Amino acid sequence: MALIRTERDGWIGTIVLDHAAKRNALSSVLIDELCAALAGFRDDHVRAVVLRAEPGVKVWSAGFNIDELPEGHRDPLGWDDPVRHLVREIARFPIPVIAMVEGGVWGGACEVVLACDIIVIAPTASFAITPAKLSVPYNISGMLTFLNAAPACTVREMAFTAKPVDAARAFDLGMVNHIVPIEELETVTYGIARDIAANAPLAVSVMKEQLRILEGAHPVSPEGFERLQGLRRVVYDSSDYSEGLRAFKEKRKPVFEGK
Repeated sequence: MALIRTERDGWIGTIVLDHAAKRNALSSVLIDELCAALAGFRDDHVRAVVLRAEPGVKVWSAGFNIDELPEGHRDPLGWDDPVRHLVREIARFPIPVIAMVEGGVWGGACEVVLACDIIVIAPTASFAITPAKLSVPYNISGMLTFLNAAPACTVREMAFTAKPVDAARAFDLGMVNHIVPIEELETVTYGIARDIAANAPLAVSVMKEQLRILEGAHPVSPEGFERLQGLRRVVYDSSDYSEGLRAFKEKRKPVFEGK
């Protein structure tokens, strides 16, 4: 059974997350389908893509599928992690991707939305960076995605507390482009998509790539990178990491000991 749906209307493509039973968790299968859908729209020369969930959802996406995280002693969010792959695909996709969001956006899904080119949300939307709840060390590239989308002090608060930022605050912080009444969400989102589609696609594509490169222009020395990776390794080799995964699967609150 497919976990997403795709639609096309003229120059505009739509990808609908369609796995409500798992709150649209970003499993490797769902991510493979998303990447295949993007590739199909690229080959079809669409000029804008809308990424959305079904109308009325309480959770837009629950983030990475925790059941797929390794048990320990292995980087849970390395270069080949499915969420990282999806974020790279969106960033390098030569066509603007518009996230249309209602409901909660958690963990890795928060990064996926913030990696999109334009974000339109309903008042029901909220965003949470949740890995600290499981003692999962978020990856360096993902942190850069957050820092490009929100002030550093906000990223710190979100990462350290794992508490959600509501729609109004996300808009005030500049994390999203538009917050609109739920009944206007589709009208505004697809209006933006039509505006993009009416412009010169080559120029739009080149400007998107220019912005991607400039946003990523934060050099880290080899020594600094190795230190950051070493710090992350301490976490995913820890007892707390194993406890976080066990507690999630046992549906209880974890007991972290800092070791």
